[in-house]
Amino acid sequence: MTADNQGPEPAMVLVRPQMGENIGAAARAMLNFGMTRMRIVAPRDGWPNPSAVAMASGAGRVLDAAQVHDDLAEAVGDCDFVFATTARGRDLTKPVYSPERAMEMAAEMRAQGRKVAVLFGPERTGLENDEVAKANAIISVPVNPEFASLNLAQCVLLTSYEWRRQATDVTHEDDGMAGADWASAIEVEKLADHYEARLDEAGFFFPPEKAPGMKVTMRNMWSRFSMTRQDVQILHGALRQLLRSKS
Repeated sequence: MTADNQGPEPAMVLVRPQMGENIGAAARAMLNFGMTRMRIVAPRDGWPNPSAVAMASGAGRVLDAAQVHDDLAEAVGDCDFVFATTARGRDLTKPVYSPERAMEMAAEMRAQGRKVAVLFGPERTGLENDEVAKANAIISVPVNPEFASLNLAQCVLLTSYEWRRQATDVTHEDDGMAGADWASAIEVEKLADHYEARLDEAGFFFPPEKAPGMKVTMRNMWSRFSMTRQDVQILHGALRQLLRSKS
């Protein structure tokens, strides 16, 4: 248990994985979102696996720390709650959650100091019913019913992403303008005055009876723009240059 009295992050349990490449790709997906607790149950090609290491590409520490178990019961024996991922309908009576809700629950349990695991089945068949039976709940991804099969690493990535959303503060929108030197209202007003005066001289506001409405529309347009002081200076300069070229 960590110093802040929380439990560890969920353990990602790969059950009978068939290809080292997929184990490596799953490790990469985990580390992308800050997860490091991998457990591997009865890997088909044994362990360690050079193909997994090659595919991990920078996420080797996840593989180095991975626990390898002979059976599923041993792999989740220290866990307080287990989710099983599956795309198929089951005859087992268990609650079914989306990845988002499941990881929200996992975060709540972690705050209580409880240990959580998520099971992922082998690439070709997924988890067997007796394996799902060992879980407390099911995670079901809302995939296309006509093509529901997910690659092992894809499924791990989806779950890891949802965990990251729950475990960290996510910035949902950033306009990229933090710290910008914004133009003041009077600076925008003077820019509007400049353009209106020059356009008036050029006969833009025509016919005369429509001129007031056209000017209001342009003022409204200027007020909708979010401009920096540099933007305002450039627009002033561009208009002056156009007028010089005509003189």
